[in-house]
Amino acid sequence: MILKKSNGKQLANDTFHLSGKHFETVEAGPEAASQRERLLVIIDGRALDRQCLAQSIVAHKAELRVLAFGSIEEWRQRHSQWPQLSAILLNIGGRRISEPAVAEEIRRLSSDFEPAPVIVLADTDELSQIMKALECGAKGYIPSSVSIDVCIEAVYLALAGGTFVPASSVFAMRQLLETGSTAARPLAGMFTARQAEVVEALRRGKANKIIAYELNLRESTVKVHIRNIMKKIKATNRTEVAYKINDLFPADPPVDGMEQRYR
Repeated sequence: MILKKSNGKQLANDTFHLSGKHFETVEAGPEAASQRERLLVIIDGRALDRQCLAQSIVAHKAELRVLAFGSIEEWRQRHSQWPQLSAILLNIGGRRISEPAVAEEIRRLSSDFEPAPVIVLADTDELSQIMKALECGAKGYIPSSVSIDVCIEAVYLALAGGTFVPASSVFAMRQLLETGSTAARPLAGMFTARQAEVVEALRRGKANKIIAYELNLRESTVKVHIRNIMKKIKATNRTEVAYKINDLFPADPPVDGMEQRYR
């Protein structure tokens, strides 16, 4: 189905096209679809989210034809009814790209539908997640904190051959490049400078006494830093701190023999 101008009846399908301020659903075939060159497919398992996003995009950009599906399998079953897609907007919501299933979905979409770009929409703007998405083949990463106008422009940038990343990630990468110290890295955006140093020591399995000696701190102060770090990342012990940090920032894995208990 597509949308056409009418008297404001409710929308009843996941396929949207804009041609007026008020809409009703009408039957349409491949001939009507072929009138538009650019076809954006939204993949989101949450019906309300994908319908709202599709309608918002349609309301802002008439030249984009928008189809919304709950899974890529649904699109495969119906793709023969429509012209070749131009781009895929994959909304992963609160899922993390470090999850194998999510990473594999991005890789599969990027490979199977090349040269159509895959743009990831997610609830976080963490640098590690953005980098992981790009490594998996995504041609853009849009945090859900941006406006619909920015989202649309990000899609158009990908259609033009560019890659969109949020400004926050650019600033984080700049900080990473400008600071030579190990502790400063992307951790600086999450922790204080001293906490970042403690985190780096924890992920390498160093005992509290060693951390205190190397950072010229009291052991009791190290324990306070560790408790604050645990609160920030919702960890229950130092082992979980190291695990979560390595999940967030996997480029620098811990050494073997990491301590397994909280001191």
